[in-house]
This record gives sequence, C-alpha cells and structure tokens, in this order.
Amino acid sequence: MLRNAPSENDLGAITYFIALSRGSVFNGFQGSKAADSRHHRRVFTRSRRAPSYETGISKPLGSSRAHRVVCQSQKRAHVIAWRKTFEARKLAPATIRRKLSALSDLFGYLNEKNAVIDNPVHGVERPKEGANQGKTPAISDEQASALLEAPGRVTIKGKRDSAILAVLLFHALRRAELCDLKIKDYGEREGIKHLTVHGKGGKIRFIPVHPRAVRLVDDYLESSGGRLDRERPLFLSVAANDPDSNKRLNPGSIYRNVVIHYCNRLGIAAEGLGPHALRATSATNALSNGSDIAEVQEWLGHSSISTTRLYDKRKMRPEDSPTFKVKF
Repeated sequence: MLRNAPSENDLGAITYFIALSRGSVFNGFQGSKAADSRHHRRVFTRSRRAPSYETGISKPLGSSRAHRVVCQSQKRAHVIAWRKTFEARKLAPATIRRKLSALSDLFGYLNEKNAVIDNPVHGVERPKEGANQGKTPAISDEQASALLEAPGRVTIKGKRDSAILAVLLFHALRRAELCDLKIKDYGEREGIKHLTVHGKGGKIRFIPVHPRAVRLVDDYLESSGGRLDRERPLFLSVAANDPDSNKRLNPGSIYRNVVIHYCNRLGIAAEGLGPHALRATSATNALSNGSDIAEVQEWLGHSSISTTRLYDKRKMRPEDSPTFKVKF
C-alpha cells in the first residue's frame, strides 16, 4: 500500500497508475470524449513498463480488484511529486499543465464510474501560463496573402493545395479537422456554403465558407470529379505512388507537404512555425478587423476564452511596436 507522504521511490506511483490505464479496466476511458486529445493519449501511452515499488502488485494488467487498490491509493502528495519530476526536467509550463489536465480527466472518469472516491489532482497547483500570449507565432497578413497564391492552379495538386490553404486561413481549422472533412460536410445552410466541422470532444460547429474559399474548393472538386461520392474525404492524397485514389490526408502531411512546403518556397521562416500558426494568423486577423473575441472563441472551437486569447497576436505585431514611432 502506498504511503501518504511519498519518498523519491513513490514517484513511480503515478507512473504505475498511468501504465494501468493501458489495461482492460480503462478501455472505456481511452475511447471516451475525456480522452479525445492527442496530448491526453500521449500521456497514457508512453509508459512502457510500470514499476512495482510499494504497490504490492506485480502485474500491472492484472485483476480489476488490483486496479481498484492502486486507483484508490493515489494521494495528492503523489501527484505533486509527479509534477516535481517534470519541473526538475525543465519541461515547459504548458507541457506540465497538459499532463496534469490529462491525469485529472482520467481520475474524473474513474470517479464517475465509482472506481475512486475523489480526484487527487484537484487542488494541485499548476504552473502559471506566463504572459497572456501563446508561443505559437502567427505570420503577417502579407505573408498569408502570398501563401494563398503560392500553389500553381494548373495541376490537381496545385488546385487542391490552394483550396487547403484557403480553408485553413479563412476558417482557422485544425489540421485534423480539415483531414476529417467529407464531401457531405461541404454544403449549403440557409443558402450559404458551410463547413460542418467535427472538432475535439465530438463537438460539431458550422462555419460559413469564405467566398474565395468557395471558388477554390469548387474548382478543385470539379477537376477531381469528387462531388458524386458524399462519403469521400473532401481532400485526397495525390501521391503518384499511392494506389488508393480515395485515401484521406493526414495532419502530418498537411503540415509538412503543404504549409511548410509553400512557406519555404516563399522564404517565410519555418523555424518555430508550429502547426497552429495559421490558426493564430486567422484569429488575429479576425480580431483586428472587428470580430468579437467570444465569436472567435466559438469559431475556433475553444472551450475556454483564455485559450482564444493565446491566439491573439495583435500585441506582438512588430510593425505596431513603439520602436517605429520613435523619431529623433
């Protein structure tokens, strides 16, 4: 049984507990909305082996009774000790916050299923977010405009890439959301073209399509002959060596082969340009042109408006710096 005040050896208690999440008892959580996040999945799948320490359990994937003993043995002190290991490794505050959030969601799920009495993550201090600005850089409006024009529109690939960049920049979609779009998700609502976007946690939002994006998507669909099969992915792979003509794109290929590819072609510094850079660019542009931040929050699919504020880069625009107002 675990002690209330953990020693250095007890740091393995939470690691052991997370390893148990790979067992059959937690399969329900792995498929639940609470675990529907790549950051959450990363926390619960990286533990390859669980240390035994003082849990008295030799087989991590053993009986449900053994699982319950470990679940109910976790104390707030163990979570704090777990957090301190990340602080000692100099992990970024945002990374530590995500790990604690993932663990809290798992305990919340177990509490709902009557597997534990309470959530030991509650009350554990999380690292401060720091400045009210995210680290993901946005590109300038001029760079975004050039990016939209970068793909040639002669080939199917060029037309597809133009449509992809327009959907990303005019609607601030996540890469995974774009990959999940099907033909049936591109249609009219009240006489206006909309995208039916399937976001995190099973949330669905309906986003009006920008007229420029409508033209580019329609041009791509006419050229690819893809309007008939409504279950087909909206954007397909065009790799010459890919025998599957209906293969959907994956988020990694969108980032590497479309966004970064054309940024490099234009000389836009790709270093530090994260996957959410275009979302930050779109959000900043919308806010700069009069959109209310609450509307932008819903548009981005954020649960918390504090997350939306991290995408607002208006204070970071170098051209607006007082530096350029100084005159001697």
